[in-house]
Amino acid sequence: MSVPEMRETRPLIDSVPGPFVQPAAGEVEEVTERTALLIKKESGATPIKIHNNKDVHFRNISQKDFWILFGTIIFGNTVAFFDSTLMASAHPNITSYFNASNSASWLSTVFYLTSTVSQPLYGRVSDTIGRRPVYIFAEVMFMLSTIWCALAGDIGSFIAARAVCGMGAGGVMSMSNIITSDIVKIEYRGIYQSYYNVAYAVGNGLGAAFGGMLCDTMGWRWAFGIQVPFIAVFVVASWFATPDNLGPNLAQSQGRGLREAFKSFDARGSVVLSVTVTCLILGINLGGNILSWSHPFVIVSLILAAVGGCLMVPISRRAERPVLPLHLLAKSPNANLMWASFCFSLCLNSVLFNVPLFLQTVRQTSATVSGMYLVIPLVGVALTAIGTGWWIAMTRRMMPPLIIGQVLLVIGVIGTTCLNQHLPVWAMLLLVPWVNIGQGFYFPTCTIATLAMNSLDDQAIVVSTLALFRALGAIHGVAISSWILQNMLPFYLERNVKADDPAMKEKIVQAVRKSVDAIRSLDPVHKAQVVHSYALSMRVTFAASFIFAAAVIVLTWPVKLPKLQGQDEKDFEEEQEHQDTVDYGNLDGYDTEDDGDGGDLEAPHPFKAMSLSRETTRTRYSVETVRRLSRESSRQALQLGRKASFDTSF
Repeated sequence: MSVPEMRETRPLIDSVPGPFVQPAAGEVEEVTERTALLIKKESGATPIKIHNNKDVHFRNISQKDFWILFGTIIFGNTVAFFDSTLMASAHPNITSYFNASNSASWLSTVFYLTSTVSQPLYGRVSDTIGRRPVYIFAEVMFMLSTIWCALAGDIGSFIAARAVCGMGAGGVMSMSNIITSDIVKIEYRGIYQSYYNVAYAVGNGLGAAFGGMLCDTMGWRWAFGIQVPFIAVFVVASWFATPDNLGPNLAQSQGRGLREAFKSFDARGSVVLSVTVTCLILGINLGGNILSWSHPFVIVSLILAAVGGCLMVPISRRAERPVLPLHLLAKSPNANLMWASFCFSLCLNSVLFNVPLFLQTVRQTSATVSGMYLVIPLVGVALTAIGTGWWIAMTRRMMPPLIIGQVLLVIGVIGTTCLNQHLPVWAMLLLVPWVNIGQGFYFPTCTIATLAMNSLDDQAIVVSTLALFRALGAIHGVAISSWILQNMLPFYLERNVKADDPAMKEKIVQAVRKSVDAIRSLDPVHKAQVVHSYALSMRVTFAASFIFAAAVIVLTWPVKLPKLQGQDEKDFEEEQEHQDTVDYGNLDGYDTEDDGDGGDLEAPHPFKAMSLSRETTRTRYSVETVRRLSRESSRQALQLGRKASFDTSF
């Protein structure tokens, strides 16, 4: 039977005689689209076994190169997390130096704003021109803006530097996750995701602990200047460690120039999304905090955010490669996990933001001591994330950690609602960490599940969209909990604070609302009344978080995650979707015999699957498909096309 035309430079069956040459130890023979799929068996050829390297964690990279690159990534993320939390303890020194205490909130707001807005853009741009240039660009921006922060001459210049720094740090963190998805097989993704939690804990801990100390001992400029050598090392290491062949790289793979490749880039959606998220963050952060909710700026910001959100729907539908794909937000199970992650992040940050405030107002602890209470949650989330990653890698089951994360979230919300001024320290330490521990189970599983449900070419946009939703959830958690507290506190202060002179009562109420330090200067009677009012207000605030914990359960409950499919199986199915059905007829004269163990195949042409690029993966699976099809009539035990998505066991 004739073989249909296959657009190959050489035929499917190579009839060129010649001795078979065995590669040297450790050498991998390159297999490309121009290589014959089968080579005629010669007498001098010694068949070798093609093994399925299921124990190999990495893709498109050697083990040595992986650890160099991944170590660089974790180091860079630790520095970025350090910088992101540095401002919590450094901003009083900076605003005092510039005599601009009223601008303190902008120092953190602009950083968080630009880092959040830029994340989806990094994903699509890196799909177009490759991961390496975008990653290096973000690192250089991070380094130069940090130098700018250290040299800023006025508060306006410093705020602008922090805005650029947020774009750089956001790009570093976003691209790190994207690159990790490129080089780690999906079934092992959770293991390496847990390293990010360790970097998060270490970076945040160092930033919160040493930021104030650096400002006090060396000056606030050196708090930024001391980061520059570390970021410079990070940039140089990334330059040499990051491969050029990561990601779709549409400009190169499709043979188009940058200008031609960017024609498919969703520029209109990128602009609208950036404006929408910017207006939303500004309205949520400023409303009820710096400005009243009725202030025109807040109202206009929220209206523009709503309009922009509506415009994103038709823009995304028409775009060839939308910056915010609608199927991630509207079709289950992607949409369920995206919105559940938003609600989980909202609930998590609502609790974390208010626990230190509870400790300082109700328990009357110092800022340093209240920060120490968060050490156990940070350690807890790192340890549980590591355990979750290993669990998924060993069992391929994602539902158990997803369920455990939801349960622990509810337990954590109930636990914080039970906090009061009379609890012993050990009880406080026992009740606080559960929300974070639930995060360690839920977030890594959610990340792996969304990656597994989407194609390899969509990995970047999936990672960046998930990061965007978690960031927006964090912003809403702080804003909504602050709004609840600011509305409940006046009510309870008015009811509980007693004073013979109404002017004295009003003075006390206004003083304790503006500063927690004012509570310590009150007389014992009024101090007890104010503390009791804060305790009741905080209880309502924590209890309100239960609404969003329940939303997480409602959104996640319908999701039925299958047993995780291996990356090799996933790649095979993706390639099968693009292959035409070809009848290769009878392959007489070629070794297609099974070796009897149902797994390994005999073949005279050696190649190793673990070293093939994405292009050569197509050829490898074509070879295996031809051999398996040839023995289909005599051996039905081996079935092609079995999809792990049909395995609904948990």
